[in-house]
Amino acid sequence: MAVIRKYYIGDILWLKKQHPCGSHEWKVVRTGADMKLRCMGCDREVWIERRELHKRVKKVVLSMAPKEEEE
Repeated sequence: MAVIRKYYIGDILWLKKQHPCGSHEWKVVRTGADMKLRCMGCDREVWIERRELHKRVKKVVLSMAPKEEEE
């Protein structure tokens, strides 16, 4: 069974494919079954399913996780 990573509002994620503006970095704006992300390059906002987001994330650039939950 795969480990499911928790994402928090304010996290900066590096996605595998770049946005048409050229940026790979996205900021988590809303969490839930669907996640709302904002491009750090052009401020475009998109909705993406949590399952699809897990596939597309390459790394977490900046985590806003509470101190007791950081790994």
